[in-house]
Amino acid sequence: MSFKTIDDYHFSGKRALIRVDFNVPLNSAFQVTDATRIRAAIPTIQKILHDGGSVILMSHLGRPKEGPMEKYSLKHTLPTLSALLGDIPVKFATDCRGEEAAEMSAALQPGEVLLLENLRFYREEEKGDADFARRLASYGDVYVNDAFGTAHRAHASTAVIASYFKGNSLFGYVMAGELKNAEKVLSHAEKPFTAIMGGAKVSDKILIIERLMEKVDHLIIGGGMAYTFIKAQGGEIGNSLCEHDKLDLALDILKKAEMKGVRIHLPVDSVNGDKFDKDADTNVSDIRNIESGWMGLDIGPASATAFAEVIRASKTILWNGPMGVFEMPKFENGTRTVANAVVEATGKGAFSLIGGGDSAAAVNQFGLADRVSYVSTGGGALLEYIEGKELPGVKMVMEASA
Repeated sequence: MSFKTIDDYHFSGKRALIRVDFNVPLNSAFQVTDATRIRAAIPTIQKILHDGGSVILMSHLGRPKEGPMEKYSLKHTLPTLSALLGDIPVKFATDCRGEEAAEMSAALQPGEVLLLENLRFYREEEKGDADFARRLASYGDVYVNDAFGTAHRAHASTAVIASYFKGNSLFGYVMAGELKNAEKVLSHAEKPFTAIMGGAKVSDKILIIERLMEKVDHLIIGGGMAYTFIKAQGGEIGNSLCEHDKLDLALDILKKAEMKGVRIHLPVDSVNGDKFDKDADTNVSDIRNIESGWMGLDIGPASATAFAEVIRASKTILWNGPMGVFEMPKFENGTRTVANAVVEATGKGAFSLIGGGDSAAAVNQFGLADRVSYVSTGGGALLEYIEGKELPGVKMVMEASA
């Protein structure tokens, strides 16, 4: 896959309109609690400023339903953004499509940065409204999409807007990195290739599992979705999470894997709680024999050890979804053990791609993000890309850049 990035352009005297992903968590005092996504955008911004250009940043934050809401204002990201840029003052337009935004954009000088208020304060953003996109496009000379986390959405600022920048649409470093690393897993994976799938539901991962079945040597299944597979094979899973309407699907996946020579690794034991609570009473049992009234909330120690052995012997690793409720200390061991094994394999030369979402949160929580090959910023977008779906935010920028 070839595409134009900001390295193919010199921004001297140009206003770069950048779609970033500043959809970051805030605490009750409206302070940023995880700046990973903002930090990821800094190299793109700095490249443009270094060239002698100016920067207009646009993003969404949260899911506002009724127009402007204080808790979803992007002004709360300004202190973090400014600090990460080396204490460069960042201007702020309080309405992303108002006259103020147009005037501030037009007045920007080389080296200056402007952040627009939350795009989703207008419903036109998610509707992919062309007039809204045209208004935003009028602020800049060149468009840069650096928001992989929203690339699977055909929104005004992520896809539609590119058509107003024919020949001047580019990918930032985040987008380029995401695509290159996903392609490395999909098209250039060194063997043995192991995919680790976790999370709650088989139905959320069925398409990616089917696509990966053509590529992987090992498929490790943990998290809540594992109990559906165990139930389908006749196991007793107590009160554990189970998609009862997906039992046949689970058996079908196992059958397909056998036909394709893919080794599926399911947990053999389970750490159970008497309730879904950090203070729950716990026990460890055979995963096929969980007592009534108990629910599996993590893979057991024998499973964690077996999974780690497979991972350490791998040359390519894709991980999407935790092994248990890692946010609760009593149920974090499975996910932590897997994370440590991924780090160990990476240290021995394996390529490891952490697929955003809860997996990214886990490696961040354990302080291991800088010891794997790549941590995706876009869980849903990465899944859809690996599933083989066309991402509007990628397709339309590539078409406009030609």
